[in-house]
Amino acid sequence: MAGPLSGVKMIELAGLGALPFGTLKLASMGADVIRVDRLSEVPEKPVPGPGSFWDRGRRSIAVDLKHPSGIETVLRLAEGADAFLEAFRPGVVERLGVGPDEVMRRNEKIVYGRLTGWGQKGPLAQSAGHSLNYEAITGLTRALGPRGGPPVPVMQVLGDFAGGGLHLAYGVVCALFEAQRSGKGQVIDAAMADGVMALAAPFYTMSRIGMHTEELGTNLFDGGAHFYNIYETKDGGYVSVAPIEPHFYALLLEKMGLDAKELPDQNDQSRWPEMRELFAQTFKTKTRDEWCALLEGSDACFAPVITFEEATTYAHNTERGVFLSSEGMPELKPTPLLSRTPGDPGISPKWLGADTDVVLTEFGFAADEISALREQRAIA
Repeated sequence: MAGPLSGVKMIELAGLGALPFGTLKLASMGADVIRVDRLSEVPEKPVPGPGSFWDRGRRSIAVDLKHPSGIETVLRLAEGADAFLEAFRPGVVERLGVGPDEVMRRNEKIVYGRLTGWGQKGPLAQSAGHSLNYEAITGLTRALGPRGGPPVPVMQVLGDFAGGGLHLAYGVVCALFEAQRSGKGQVIDAAMADGVMALAAPFYTMSRIGMHTEELGTNLFDGGAHFYNIYETKDGGYVSVAPIEPHFYALLLEKMGLDAKELPDQNDQSRWPEMRELFAQTFKTKTRDEWCALLEGSDACFAPVITFEEATTYAHNTERGVFLSSEGMPELKPTPLLSRTPGDPGISPKWLGADTDVVLTEFGFAADEISALREQRAIA
């Protein structure tokens, strides 16, 4: 693997969406991530299948974590790793025998990353939940929705992926950097709720000083402002405008064919509702493509609102080479883009546990040890 994390070895106990998203990002930057899959999930006759976006860039071994020899296998892997990552409910890995104390007793330099929704401690720590729940206690969900309507859920980009997987990856990289100087590892308690609050940090201050109110759809960034909003076009498409700065706003008005002298001041909040209506009527006079031809690439702070499918062929994205084509499925180039040690998307394992023998051999297991573990049904 290429990338700035090349040479860094990580052990990932297989988990759901948020954790593999974080390890995907670490792997795409060069980390050698070895995913420990559950032996019980390996089919009797594994066959190569289409690569999974979630699996990309990692190798897979399959271990029975309920078998003493399986636990010992994982602990031996930890001895030669730089990071160990898990996303179980608090206390589960301790009961299995691969908690922070056991792992760090084998390797004091290892970084132990723990990803949960609520965190390792707190009244909700042992409660089940999903991305929407973790987002809900941050204040952010309460701020999203139309004027006069209820708050609306957003896709799990905030809780699972940004607040969870990326939050964990950031903590891992920080701890690895510190371990190079101190020679000691540490435990990372990455809670998705904490991560969402970190993303929303500016809004806590804005709310306190009156720049953001609790009334939905009346604020600058929640659809209240006519100049920071989304509008339907003549053909049923949508466009976004966001000219916050006065000179950008003036340009937008000019290109829309509106006379600024006949309109209220941009920041007169009492006139925002009527201005939203004027903008809505104006944008419905042309199709989305016609507005693109008029506004795209200008300083009017404009962009079309497109679908996931359209994003794969959108000119700006294709020019930057953002999407990679893999077996007919669009996959993304590792970002951010590094000039000297760019990331590498890597390949997916052929099947669960496909790399068991190779990985164990690399970590010092003898052939007879691997055979014995297989006979005990401790590994795939």
